[in-house]
Amino acid sequence: MQEAILRQILENVQSGGLPIEEALQRMRSLPFEEVGEFARVDHHRAIRTGFPEVVFGQGKTSSQVIQIVRRLMAQNDRVLVTRVTPEMAAEVLASVPELTYYETARLLILDHSDPEKRVPGVVVATGGTADIPVAEEAALTAELMGNQVERVYDVGVAGLHRLLNQLDKIQKAHVIVVAAGMEGALASVVGGLASAPVIAVPTSVGYGASFGGLAALLTMLNSCATGVAVVNIDNGFGAGYLAGLINRQVYTGIREKN
Repeated sequence: MQEAILRQILENVQSGGLPIEEALQRMRSLPFEEVGEFARVDHHRAIRTGFPEVVFGQGKTSSQVIQIVRRLMAQNDRVLVTRVTPEMAAEVLASVPELTYYETARLLILDHSDPEKRVPGVVVATGGTADIPVAEEAALTAELMGNQVERVYDVGVAGLHRLLNQLDKIQKAHVIVVAAGMEGALASVVGGLASAPVIAVPTSVGYGASFGGLAALLTMLNSCATGVAVVNIDNGFGAGYLAGLINRQVYTGIREKN
């Protein structure tokens, strides 16, 4: 959408329908826009990276989130706010009802993109049900980036037959996100079964010696399976974003070959 706005401004200048001074005024807010004294919204993020700036809700007030989101909505067809509590969501939705709140993933989303244009190839798996909030953060992020997501939940290594029953999905994927707590062994197992890259997400699920996800993080970093990369503890957003980038690149390559 940002690129379309910029193109329209330039075409209007070229045709003589827009004076240069007015065009400059319109373009001033495109690189970034100052919001009060607390934020500078990066409006060129979508042009540079293909996806608009994402808002980290934690640590911000509802008022700050509302003001930032309104600026983003004015120039983008997709908006994502992460780490949003139910209390903050209620306050933001009262002012910006166009958003949708996904409580499990703690996300606020605006999505005016075409779901029919989503491309297949992303699988998101969890070790247990308790890992689903982190996994859903990853899955919804990847979907917002234009990808279809297959969810394979509660397939941890304590019952390996559950994962093997989903082997066809695992082996057809272009990229796999694995969210797991406790000892975090699922990422290594999936890495040994799949030809696709695996993005491991350690979660803070587990008893005392799991150290809030540190045990799973170290297990995943020390994986003997090849093709496993690791993001930070509970960073479903980061994993979903990376999976979305990888899948779009793979799909573009396949489409160009055909």
